Amino acid sequence: MTVSTPAPATAGATDAYAARPWLDSYPAQVPKTIDEARIGTLNDIFRQAVAEYPNRAAVESFGTRMTYATLGREADAVAAWLQAQGLKKGDRVAIMLPNVMAFPAILFGVLLAGGTVVNVNPLYTPRELTYQLKDSGARFLFVLENFATTVEESLPDLRLDRVVLVTPGDLLGLKGAVVNLVSRHLKKAVKPFSLPQAVAFKSVIVQGGRQKPQPVAVSPDDVAFLQYTGGTTGVAKGATLLHRNVAANVIQCEAWMRPFFGDRQDHLMVTALPLYHIFALTVCAMLMTRIGGCQLLIANPRDIPGFVKTLQKSRITLMSGLNTLYNALANAPGIEKVDFSQMVFAVSGGMATQEAVAKKWKAVTGQPIVEGYGLSETSPVVCANRLDIEEFTGTIGYPLPSTDVSVRAGDGTALPPGERGELCVKGPQVMAGYWQRPDETVKVMTADGWFRTGDVAVMLPDGQIKIVDRMKDMVLVSGFNVYPNEVEDVIVKHPGVMEAAVIGLPDEHSGETVVAYVVRRDQALTVEELREFCRENLTGYKVPRRIEFRDTLPKTNVGKVLRRALKEEVNQDRP
Repeated sequence: MTVSTPAPATAGATDAYAARPWLDSYPAQVPKTIDEARIGTLNDIFRQAVAEYPNRAAVESFGTRMTYATLGREADAVAAWLQAQGLKKGDRVAIMLPNVMAFPAILFGVLLAGGTVVNVNPLYTPRELTYQLKDSGARFLFVLENFATTVEESLPDLRLDRVVLVTPGDLLGLKGAVVNLVSRHLKKAVKPFSLPQAVAFKSVIVQGGRQKPQPVAVSPDDVAFLQYTGGTTGVAKGATLLHRNVAANVIQCEAWMRPFFGDRQDHLMVTALPLYHIFALTVCAMLMTRIGGCQLLIANPRDIPGFVKTLQKSRITLMSGLNTLYNALANAPGIEKVDFSQMVFAVSGGMATQEAVAKKWKAVTGQPIVEGYGLSETSPVVCANRLDIEEFTGTIGYPLPSTDVSVRAGDGTALPPGERGELCVKGPQVMAGYWQRPDETVKVMTADGWFRTGDVAVMLPDGQIKIVDRMKDMVLVSGFNVYPNEVEDVIVKHPGVMEAAVIGLPDEHSGETVVAYVVRRDQALTVEELREFCRENLTGYKVPRRIEFRDTLPKTNVGKVLRRALKEEVNQDRP
């Protein structure tokens, strides 16, 4: 891996923020820094949890719970099997799963074996999957059988040592058979596929359980995750997250939240965001492991009636989600029957939380939404509101312990509170760089070692940060990044298209929606025909919700399409 090493911060930039006004607004029990010298690995966090909380519930899925002791054994079995198949330290292992019981065992098993986890969205198309696995150099792939057809189509273009098929019912005991029956037959969710060389996850557990994994000397500077993101250009890149990056963020989050957790031993975190998303990965999987809490895994959060029924049966204490999820739950029939009396807090990230949604959630649950902010490149949490707020603030709160932020002008000058500029971040949670892309790493790191987020922000007098707008053209659909370059590239591949421009427009349900403006080459081309073409090549949330045909698109004098001008033009025409 090649990464760029940021230069030391200049005195000028440091002096401008030496006061760190946010520190005066910290809760009294929250430390201003963490001990960075004592940051270990994620393996250390996991092993300590298994040793300290063996009988506590670690994971709950479809009404079945697994203790930390059992999770430790299953993770060891995965690690031993991978090593027996030839996995070496640093090898990449892709996980293409929703939130099912097997996910945590596979996640920690890969890390214990010394591997690097490559998180993959299970809804990816063959094109997207092929690109990510080839770019990461993954040797192994764990995939839910529901998405095996995608793997089958991609396999000829890949170099995988092994494909492991996981079922929703794996590790659920006798109940797993019922869960699989529903998945395979009643819902017809599993399409026919042919992967004759694939290994069943049950076999992995049986074979790996016959031996102990070989100890691996994993250090804080080893790569734990390749977390793919489009960054500022739309080209998919793997944010290289070291063990120390993610472990530091776990400790930072714990420092910020621990005073409000209480001493109870029955914390239950609603984990509805997919674990392949960096927010859930750190704030749910890793933080709950750190404190000995239990994750309530929601495999299909789009099934709101089913989600509400699950919540009605649970005594939840913690919750993580994003605006669209809180909105759907707050307006769902039956939500009034959920017992929120034990809930300590509900945190939101991934996209901007709307004030109307926050008010509705507070009215339903009695708890405000505590908003935070982060990115894949920062493991992810940078800022968070105080957990003792009474009402939604509309800001992203304060930088976490050992985190510095700087609002900067275009020339890199640090701006004083009250002025808008690009939000830049420095801290132990900032990635090592983009996987094998030093040229892209340089673009997002300043000369004095700050990570450029690409977001326009303003610092308030007390140190709170408010996000104003994004500098990028990125579209944020229900917390997931959609990059116009990628969507446009797919659209123009259709033989009936001359050119295309993609922008994001406000949407009350998903925050933003993808809209495409297309100049046709073939006047017979229809909207539905083009949308179907997009569905074949793009994950669902990337497919344009709206497609409009035009005679021309606004451009610069050198022929570059002006997305911003198009967006302004469209917004002027909106009522």
